Amino acid sequence: MSYVEIETASQPECWRRAAALAQSQSGALPAKGERIAVVGCGTSLYMAQAYAALREGSGQGESDAFAASEFPMGRSYDRVVALTRSGTTTEVLELLNRLRGTTPTVAITADPATPVMTSADAVVVLDFADEQSVVQTRFATTLLTLLRSHLGLHSDEVVRDAEAALREPLPEGLVECTQFSFLGRGWTVGLANEAALKMKEASLSWTESYPAMEYRHGPISIATAGTATWMFGDAPEGLREQVLSTGARWVESGLDPLADLVRVQRLAIARAQAAGIDPDSPRHLTRSVVLTEA
Repeated sequence: MSYVEIETASQPECWRRAAALAQSQSGALPAKGERIAVVGCGTSLYMAQAYAALREGSGQGESDAFAASEFPMGRSYDRVVALTRSGTTTEVLELLNRLRGTTPTVAITADPATPVMTSADAVVVLDFADEQSVVQTRFATTLLTLLRSHLGLHSDEVVRDAEAALREPLPEGLVECTQFSFLGRGWTVGLANEAALKMKEASLSWTESYPAMEYRHGPISIATAGTATWMFGDAPEGLREQVLSTGARWVESGLDPLADLVRVQRLAIARAQAAGIDPDSPRHLTRSVVLTEA
C-alpha cells in the first residue's frame, strides 16, 4: 500500500484525537469575538477558507482567509492563525516573522522540530497526524476537526461518517470520468477547492472548483458525458436537475462534508493507481515549498 492509502484510512482515529485535544488548546486558539485571519498555502489555504467560513458563519467572530503570500499587512487583527503541515513553508514563516511583536499569532503544524515553533507566539502540534506522502490527507482534515471541535461544531457522528466514507464503495464509473467539477456552499467551498487540488496532485486529473451558485454562470458549459459534478453538502434548488440534463454525472452524499472529502481522497488514489501514477510523489511537487534566494 502507498503511504497516502494508509494515511487516508487512519483519519477517523486522528479526528477522535484532535477532538479530544481541542479543549486543552483553548488558550492558543482564537477566542469568541476576536477578529482573526487564517493563512496557509495550498491545502492549508483551503482548510483556512473552510475554518474562516465556519467560524464567522456560527457567529464567533469576523474571520478572513488568505494565502500567506497575499496577507494584507495594512489590516489589523486580534490574532493570525497559520496552518502549515511541514512548519517550513517559506511564505508562512516570513509572514509570522513580520507579524512578531505586532499581532498575536498561533501556528498549527505536524512537525515540532521545525522553524515555525519559534516563529509563532503559540503552536499547536498535531504530530500524530503527520504524513510521509507528499499529498496531504489526514493532517488537513485533522486540523480542521480540531478547529471545528473548538468551535463546538464537531460530533461523534462526523467520525462515524468518515468510517462509512472509507468502508462504502465509490460510485461506479467515477474512475473513468475525464473531468471533475467540485462545488460547495459556505464553508464547503474550501472543501471543494481542496478536492480539486487533491485530484490534480495525486492523479493528474482535470478538475475545477466553484461556489455552487457560480457553476451556473459559465462553468456548466463544460458539463457533458464523462464529466462528474460533485456537490459538498446541500445543493441549490434545481442544480442537480440542471447538471443531469447536460448528460454529466451528479455526485452527492448524505455524509458530513468533511467525511465526503475522504471519498474524494479515495477516488484520487484509485485514479492514480488506474493510470500507473505514484500518488505519494506527484510530479514537480515536494512536501514543503521552501524558497531560496538566487
